Amino acid sequence: MPNPRYEYNRSKIDERIQYLTSLSAPYGLTVRYAVKANPHFEIIKMMNESGICFDASSSYEAAELLAQGVPGHKISLSSQQSPHNLEELLEKEVQFVATSLRQLEFFLHSKHPATLGIRVNPDFGQGHNKRTSTGGVAASFGIWHEYVPKAIEMARSSAVVIDRLHIHIGSGADPNIWGGVMGRALAVAEQCKDVTSLDIGGGYKIHRFGGEIEADMDAIMQVFSEKIRSFAAKTGRKLHLEIEPGTYFIAHAGTLVAQVDDIVDTGSNGYTFLRLNTGMNDFLRSAMYGAQHRIEIMNDSPNEKEYVVVGHNCESGDIFTPEAGNPEGVEVRKLKEANMGDEVRIYDVGAYCASMRAKGYNSFPDAIEIMVE
Repeated sequence: MPNPRYEYNRSKIDERIQYLTSLSAPYGLTVRYAVKANPHFEIIKMMNESGICFDASSSYEAAELLAQGVPGHKISLSSQQSPHNLEELLEKEVQFVATSLRQLEFFLHSKHPATLGIRVNPDFGQGHNKRTSTGGVAASFGIWHEYVPKAIEMARSSAVVIDRLHIHIGSGADPNIWGGVMGRALAVAEQCKDVTSLDIGGGYKIHRFGGEIEADMDAIMQVFSEKIRSFAAKTGRKLHLEIEPGTYFIAHAGTLVAQVDDIVDTGSNGYTFLRLNTGMNDFLRSAMYGAQHRIEIMNDSPNEKEYVVVGHNCESGDIFTPEAGNPEGVEVRKLKEANMGDEVRIYDVGAYCASMRAKGYNSFPDAIEIMVE
């Protein structure tokens, strides 16, 4: 079978679907799949047939979901971009979420339904580095929390009800962090008296390498439930909860299969580099975030050697083994001693890898994507 290639394990995806759909919240729970994590058509088909709803991050993603047979009412569109086909999407019952005052105005001047959602930046973000935080003063995502009264008034003047609220802050694993996020979200919901549904977003971390901690979804949902019950006791409002896992759904299901193309070194005081037949044109997370993934040389060698694993692109940042959280640093890995042509497997790449590559860089062809059992 040709490589490089992405392999997606169907049974692992199904396990996560079964687990996430088994979760519950006091007044109802909707689980959405964040399509940007991986829009592979077979993954979308699995999610749709399992009753999962969808979060689209652009009007183009929403249109592709519709073209694949996903009903509009199962799609929530929360986009940084002003939708190019908003009225068409609204006619097909796609749920629109305004992420800025301009988008809200755009919606109000279109042929629109009587309700919509808004995304609010609550002046709080979380992530393993600044590039994965989507809240706070350095993030452009959502309507700034101080402008919520203005958004409510704009909607009211057009006889539109804001009935859905989105608060997304980035990535985190500690249930206490998520409790703080929920507290801030409910403080915004208290201002929005007509809100009946709260989408708390995604960002539920997985363990890929080293000391990373995987999010305990049972513990997080318990924290969410306690906060929502307290809000109901205080206000009399029983909010329906939505979550939007992407990474948590499918990251563990993906493996990037590549090959050792070259082995070079920089002398006795330098490094030995394993150069693969793939790179940032297929896999950008390490170069972009300093993200670390488990890497395995698929041979029977009893010996180990320290390597820096790099890609084949003509780019100094094309590195698979950066320092943790630092894409500008390199870190050696102790791996099986490698030979030219050895198969190499990079694990936990089901999310934000094939969908977030530097496509076409150096004119390399894309790694193929296949589903395996």
